[in-house]
Amino acid sequence: MSASNPNLYLVGFMGAGKTVVGRAVAQKLGLRLLDSDQEIEAKAGRTITEIFARDGEPAFREMERAFIESGHPDHGCVVACGGGLIVQPGMLDVVRKKGVIICLHASIDTLLQRTAASRNRPLLNVEDQESRLRALFAQREPIYRTAGTMILTDSRPFHDIVAHVIRSYRREAADRARC
Repeated sequence: MSASNPNLYLVGFMGAGKTVVGRAVAQKLGLRLLDSDQEIEAKAGRTITEIFARDGEPAFREMERAFIESGHPDHGCVVACGGGLIVQPGMLDVVRKKGVIICLHASIDTLLQRTAASRNRPLLNVEDQESRLRALFAQREPIYRTAGTMILTDSRPFHDIVAHVIRSYRREAADRARC
């Protein structure tokens, strides 16, 4: 890993803004954006929904693990991680060793609004999306809170969120370089 530009891993619940914020952060920092879900889809030649339907969630989680462990460069990237990536046993530690982690966070109401129309989220392809989202959020939030710097993404101007992520990344990258 390069000390001057370690990877930035954006984690958090689906709909928190990892990909859209990651795109802006990567552009401003001159880094490459990788969306873990898109990278997995490209490698598998199938959508996440198709992977879940045909092979199940455990197979998808193995694909995520492989991507994080050896499927991308070890520096110079902003990685927008799937919402469940770091909640899998051992994955938070794996990602921590790879680079800087910043967790994007939003309220349940905001997450419901942002994910309501999406059909590309297999864990929400259920009759009662709100109950499913609330249950997943309750399960995952304690892990997100321990992952790294947490930045709220609802009720804030987009440019403020991006600037906060960049400041946090630079501070944490400098701390890593001193260790």
